[in-house]
Amino acid sequence: MTLDDQLPIDQLPDEAARLVEAALAGGQAVLAVYATEFTVETKSDDSPVSQADRDAEIVILEHLARQFEGIPVVAEEMASEGKIPECGDTFFLVDPLDGTKEFIRRNGEFTVNIGLIEHDEPVGGVVLAPVLKRIFVGWRGRAWSGTVDEASTNVTSLTPIRTRKSAAAPVAVASRSHLTPETEQMLEAVGAGERRSIGSSLKFCLVADAEADFYPRMGPTMEWDTAAGDAVLRAAGGRVVTCDGKTLIYGKSSVAGMRPFENPFFIATGDEALLAAAVAQGA
Repeated sequence: MTLDDQLPIDQLPDEAARLVEAALAGGQAVLAVYATEFTVETKSDDSPVSQADRDAEIVILEHLARQFEGIPVVAEEMASEGKIPECGDTFFLVDPLDGTKEFIRRNGEFTVNIGLIEHDEPVGGVVLAPVLKRIFVGWRGRAWSGTVDEASTNVTSLTPIRTRKSAAAPVAVASRSHLTPETEQMLEAVGAGERRSIGSSLKFCLVADAEADFYPRMGPTMEWDTAAGDAVLRAAGGRVVTCDGKTLIYGKSSVAGMRPFENPFFIATGDEALLAAAVAQGA
């Protein structure tokens, strides 16, 4: 059993628990490679990939096929090989190892991500940081954060979370590896005080867990990078919008001038006042 009997299981819906199981299995695959002297390759888009990415994706896909039969999955490594299924209104987005650069640096700031999309919206998601031993779950308007054990086999705590209204000087999170001048302008526009640089989808989760207030991403991302963290944040009361204030949508397989499943720039926050200031800057 992947969820400890001491947890308040009644808080976690069955389907969400099954997503957690898949993420934990992916985390175990990642940790198995992390413990070795792994090598890194470069994909056609110049992004790095390791055996951990591939192994975790295989394990997650196997779990989802068993537990959610018939629901298509768009997964990063398969997509990079041109293997993208017909999705319809309901599908999963999987990034088996978000933050490969952080994985290579061995700083622990990488995540395993599974997001469920229904009618263009992320309605469920799990973000697991196996080295940091943190897990975040969002499911249809409810969100939780928790901890996992050393081997990434069990969840050891689980607590409901909610976004917060920011103080006068909001705490902002930004990408450690992809900080841009546009991001700096956005941070200045909202009067960001403390700035935390952290890798991967953890940025969404810190906002969801009321540890930060604002996450602008003024750089390229793919839907599998964001779906799980976006689901957690929205379930915790936050919003993710494009720079013109429109809600970020998913399933963008054929948008002129963009790669399949590529995101535009976006803003993530739990505070409507911050959101208004950010959208005014981005307009």
